[in-house]
Amino acid sequence: MAHPSQLGFQDAASPVMEELLHFHDHALMIVFLISTLVLYIIVAMVSTKLTNKYILDSQEIEIIWTVLPAIILILIALPSLRILYLMDEINSPLLTIKAVGHQWYWSYEYTDYEDLGFDAYMIPTQDLAPGQFRLLEADHRMVIPVESPIRVLVSADDVLHSWAVPALGIKMDAVPGRLNQTAFIASRPGIFYGQCSEICGANHSFMPIVVEAVPLEHFENWSSRMLEDA
Repeated sequence: MAHPSQLGFQDAASPVMEELLHFHDHALMIVFLISTLVLYIIVAMVSTKLTNKYILDSQEIEIIWTVLPAIILILIALPSLRILYLMDEINSPLLTIKAVGHQWYWSYEYTDYEDLGFDAYMIPTQDLAPGQFRLLEADHRMVIPVESPIRVLVSADDVLHSWAVPALGIKMDAVPGRLNQTAFIASRPGIFYGQCSEICGANHSFMPIVVEAVPLEHFENWSSRMLEDA
């Protein structure tokens, strides 16, 4: 999860997020090179009194500053389109979970099971255990098996919400009357935190998302216990 004074992204916990981090570094390096070139040109123009008459009216320089930006845009657009298609790809999900946003909590339904669902409310500050995070802990976690393709169906019951978990590279709007879907694979065990990312009312800041990725055997034991309790 994020740390105080952190400048970069969170550590990636899914293949898609790793691709997004690589694309971010790729685009940032291009922006850095462009900024360096522009700064050099500005300093050179201001600091020198010489004038090159061939640059003032030159077909060659006009071709360069027309073609070069087009090449740069292509170098940015192609990796971006590739990641967009990867994020939309859903192949044979092992598990489907329906996440419904309410004011102001999330409810989860494991649609592959007959009766497995629960509501996830934020744990109040006074009830937090030592080591838990304020405004990020929920009384029920969305438990998933690690290294397995998971499909999440996202909707809302009242107003617009947004189901977002940065470490997994997921952000999907929850719209009343509409069922959006996204998919991810948790590449390592862990607990990943997120929050509603669409302003949805007075308690918008108090509806956290907690995803716990565990080995498949542990997930089966957890689902059996939940079904017994239900």
